[in-house]
Amino acid sequence: MALPPRSVALAATDGMLHFELALAYEVFDAAPAAVRVPWYDVSVCGTQSVRVGRFRLDPDHGLDRLAHAGTVIVPALADVDEDPPTDLIEAVRAAHEAGARIVSLCTGAFVLAAAGLLDGLRATTHWAHTEQLAARHPRVTVDPDVLYVDNGNVLTSAGKAAAMDLCLHLVRRDHGSTIANIVARRLVVPPHRAGGQAQFVTTPVPARDDHPLADVIPWAMRHLDQPLTVEDMAHQANVSSRHLTRHFHAITGTTPLQWLLTQRIRRAQELLETTNDSVDTIATAAGMGTATTLRRHFRRMVGVPPDTYRQTFRP
Repeated sequence: MALPPRSVALAATDGMLHFELALAYEVFDAAPAAVRVPWYDVSVCGTQSVRVGRFRLDPDHGLDRLAHAGTVIVPALADVDEDPPTDLIEAVRAAHEAGARIVSLCTGAFVLAAAGLLDGLRATTHWAHTEQLAARHPRVTVDPDVLYVDNGNVLTSAGKAAAMDLCLHLVRRDHGSTIANIVARRLVVPPHRAGGQAQFVTTPVPARDDHPLADVIPWAMRHLDQPLTVEDMAHQANVSSRHLTRHFHAITGTTPLQWLLTQRIRRAQELLETTNDSVDTIATAAGMGTATTLRRHFRRMVGVPPDTYRQTFRP
């Protein structure tokens, strides 16, 4: 039987990239000082000494240990033209059959696909390799336009920064938004980018202080309790609604309204975790208007109703 999700095994094999492996280790290995909940127990699993980038790494355990973990993370492979190692594929498949949550970062998705874990599911990988993944594994629905995909017990991410997004998403699933934000603050990264956000955006952050979005994004965050519209944001940015939408997509990879909805849900999560306010009060504070509206969007985006979410993350 698989251990709880907080038992994390990082699968290591020759030819893996060190960035994603180190990133996952950094997120899950040590809890920030402000966190007072049981944290993850991390181990690195592989076959003897493995080459990770230009480094040699001595794993803590063999690949057979994956079947005893609650969460298995498969970092990126440097060479996706070759089939993944057979022993890694078999170990990941065995872990899945034992009930583990299986997570791939970047091109680690090729391992999950080779193990058959993505058949019939939606998945993603680095945008430069999505066509290759789709061609090699036609039973997988490859989405090249998202940061990560959460199928419950099988999750995939795009490359590099998106791998961090997925790791923080897992922390948020396991421990709630407040603790995920603490982890993000320690790592000095954005606390949350929705998985459906585009992988490739023209400019990831406003390049200049006078960029139209340099002021409007923090302004909107301060006014989430108000019924903001695209026109309101465009007026604040002193641009037309069309120009605002174009700038928003270039900077965030999504539309102003979708970005607003994501921020409102995040605010609701934080209030559900940290206050005893009613769902009606939280709906108002998050700018959702009514509890009915909040419940509808919250369940669609988070996967559970607000009351269930509160019971999960508040004693």
